[in-house]
Amino acid sequence: MPSLEEKVRLLTGETSFTTYSIESLGIEAIALSDGPIGIRGIAEPAPTAAQLPNPSAVAAAWDLDLVARLGTLIGHEAKRLGIDVVLAPVVNLQRTPVGGRHFETYSEDPVLTAETMVAFVQAVQAEGVGVCVKHFIGNESETERTEYLARIPEQALREVYLAPFEAAVKRAHAWSIMAAYNRVEAGGEVAQATDHGFLINDILKGEWGFDGVVVSDWLATKTTVESALGGLDLVMPGPGGPWEQHLLAAVAEGLVPESVIDDKVVRLARLAGRVGKLETADGSAELTASDDLQSPQAVSRSADVSALLREAVARASVVLRNEGELLPLNAADLERIALIGPNAVELFEQGGGSAFVNAPYLVTPEQGLREAFPDAELTVHRGASSRRFAHLIDPALVATEGGEPGYTLELRDADGEPVGEPVVVDAREGWNRGIAEGAQTAIVTARVTLAEPGAHRVEVGLCGNHKAWFDGELVSESDEFADANVILNSSANHPSGPSAVVEVADGETRVVEIRVECQAVDAGAYSRFVRFELRHDAEIRDDDADLDEAVAAAADADVAIVVVGTNEEVESEGWDRQSLALPGRQDELVRRVAAANPRTIVVVNAGAPVILPWLDEVPAVLWFWLPGQEAGHGLADALTGATEPSGRLPWTLPAAEADVPVPDAVPVDGVVEYTEGVHVGYRGWDRLVRVPARPFGFGLGYGTWRLGDPIAAEEWSPDDTLPVTVALTNDGERDARGVVQFYLSGPTDVDGDGGWDRPKRWLAGYAAQEVLAGRVVALTLRIPRRAFEVWSVAAQRWVLPVGEYTIRAALDARDEGKTVTIAL
Repeated sequence: MPSLEEKVRLLTGETSFTTYSIESLGIEAIALSDGPIGIRGIAEPAPTAAQLPNPSAVAAAWDLDLVARLGTLIGHEAKRLGIDVVLAPVVNLQRTPVGGRHFETYSEDPVLTAETMVAFVQAVQAEGVGVCVKHFIGNESETERTEYLARIPEQALREVYLAPFEAAVKRAHAWSIMAAYNRVEAGGEVAQATDHGFLINDILKGEWGFDGVVVSDWLATKTTVESALGGLDLVMPGPGGPWEQHLLAAVAEGLVPESVIDDKVVRLARLAGRVGKLETADGSAELTASDDLQSPQAVSRSADVSALLREAVARASVVLRNEGELLPLNAADLERIALIGPNAVELFEQGGGSAFVNAPYLVTPEQGLREAFPDAELTVHRGASSRRFAHLIDPALVATEGGEPGYTLELRDADGEPVGEPVVVDAREGWNRGIAEGAQTAIVTARVTLAEPGAHRVEVGLCGNHKAWFDGELVSESDEFADANVILNSSANHPSGPSAVVEVADGETRVVEIRVECQAVDAGAYSRFVRFELRHDAEIRDDDADLDEAVAAAADADVAIVVVGTNEEVESEGWDRQSLALPGRQDELVRRVAAANPRTIVVVNAGAPVILPWLDEVPAVLWFWLPGQEAGHGLADALTGATEPSGRLPWTLPAAEADVPVPDAVPVDGVVEYTEGVHVGYRGWDRLVRVPARPFGFGLGYGTWRLGDPIAAEEWSPDDTLPVTVALTNDGERDARGVVQFYLSGPTDVDGDGGWDRPKRWLAGYAAQEVLAGRVVALTLRIPRRAFEVWSVAAQRWVLPVGEYTIRAALDARDEGKTVTIAL
């Protein structure tokens, strides 16, 4: 029999991403890894892994078969890299477009989020790999995310924010769920999400019957007794933290019953069995996929990963405008193509933070277009800058005072005495992890040799208190102390620091002597490190000259393709955006190119909404997302129609920042008030009678659609659904994928007696199918009873309001479509 010490040990990670192996329990170590767009892995350096488009792009496909095939790929990749549990997907809603992890979430709508999530989770777990659905709950903002209190009205909590998690438990049967950083007020209880007994014990495990493991977000757990009694099962990362010896003492003092520990151990053992890390009686590993999950759309293990990812990029792309049917492009019509824009030169293929994947390759837009248009003359022009920092330095430019490649790192203790011997570090290494415990500060020296004529920018990114000298001159000084927060807020990923412009004349060589005295950052379970990131741009570009060059190239081309967007400085875990504007002079670039060439196509390379003031001024606009490793091929396929860009927006695209219903999620006195209630996303736009640039669900594709009148069944089916059928005709000249969205409108709580509110309309589900040109198909959606119900705060249960309901078959959230009225 295992001892109490062994059982408690199991409940805290042994390392940052693995659990303990407990022989007496027959449980082997379980490896967990980030995984929203691929498997990040737990090795250093990160192993190469397939890189998917960002989660919003996956949801934008409105294609559950494609989602399942991508989920199966994730399962295969996890097993290849020895990962048992994938820390994904994120099913928090896109409450505000400035949310830092907006790109990492599926949608602003709970139904589209849930449908996408269920298909993904089922496919991954059918491969015997667990998922960890996150973040439970109220983690819709990055600002003060470890501290704020999410105050969500009860009806909105039940109908909107808990809905995807309920589907994760009841429909997808997820094997683990991650508790968030923030605090939550719910059920009369105010507590950390890791400690919330009402949410975890009463609702998640009790009401919904969740039999899996509740995992803390990394370093989220702040208490011992409260979190243990509140329902948390596994504290990550480890070792250390608020459990281990503290939890043993709590049991000994009678503060935590041993039965609570046993329940957590049973859940960990169940997870171990599901992922093949639980030994059977004969000593072999019990390898079981979920008993009730078999993915009907699973790809074969020999499937062409590149082809799948290429298809996903094109399918997810959303046609926002296509005047004069400029798209799709015909290669025979093009002799000269001008590829323009900062993101054409430097693609933004993945967002910042824990979603990072080390892809085996990247197909750039230039490479994709050259393959698609082999006979055309293709020129590439930056046009405008969009970056704040310089790029990582070429290591060939960096040497020590003794001439060795790299920089010198010396460690000092609190008294300034040396800790170990100085070491020479590769110039590409900016983290210097695993710093000795006794080291408190570091001295870093480097020589940067510049021989190319022109103006160079040299920068150093630093974390924590420091002093920095360039050529003996003090250029930066800070007394700001850094700890684990620089990891949690992601500021360590793109650290600021001193910058200098160095002029180099023809035939001259300049050497910049850099010396830094800086903090050795102790980030707890995230290790101890010295952040020293050398950055360098070989030339300082003239934006005016670049713009003029791009415009001239556009005027001389048969078509101009302008790729604009954001970058990793803008969209990242750890901080919310301050603006929805495209960085730099990209709006000016688009307008000037469009004025020079009436055949201009703008490709938007961004994960979250940005303001496009020229959207209705240019002939064609394609939303391209953060596309991953097959970016260039997928873009070419979408532009040529080799694969239809059949995506529909999973969120609302604003025309102006002032119109956004929830402009930010900045805590006020430590509280984020969800004052909009159930009116999240497009529902809020409807309530405020504001007109977006493009509505939720919008996407033109390459078809021309006509809807018939929907027909609804007169009574509930045995499975408690109401079937609704509609005829969809493709009047276009090309085969295309049609997506019919079904929205409900129903009785409101006129007298206020029921204690519930209702949007003007809300998504009940969708149906999609490939339709041949000139053909008609019948699409049926089985609308679940829950779609008609509301959570009554007064009655403390789900109720079905009596009255008339309108079922609207539409092409987007603002489309009047065709309707049928039913009485319930």
